[in-house]
Amino acid sequence: QVQLVESGGGLVQAGDSLRLSCAVSGRPAIDYSMAWFRQAPGKEREFVSSITWNGGRTNYSDSVKGRVSISRDNAKNTMFLQMNSLKPEDTAVYYCAARVGAVAYYLAMFYDYWGLGTQVTVSS
Repeated sequence: QVQLVESGGGLVQAGDSLRLSCAVSGRPAIDYSMAWFRQAPGKEREFVSSITWNGGRTNYSDSVKGRVSISRDNAKNTMFLQMNSLKPEDTAVYYCAARVGAVAYYLAMFYDYWGLGTQVTVSS
């Protein structure tokens, strides 16, 4: 059974940076394409960024493009999300997701495994 555990969230001020991590256990991370999603109170879960199994292809939502960088270290079974120039509208619970396959989709429905999330709060 695959488990995903997010970490790195917290309370920061606008303009600050955070680095989220997602640790994969139960099966090698290299088997998965992965993504980050987020969900703010009262809103639907939305796509943030995705990365293919080898890191060869990445995608970002328009709302974070230019401020966020996704990466992975398969040797450490970990995925990362570096977030810079954080804004209050980035406040949400951030979830990592994984799917077996070469394609990293932006739709949540295609992901089989999910972490429990890490809270990111950005104050103005």
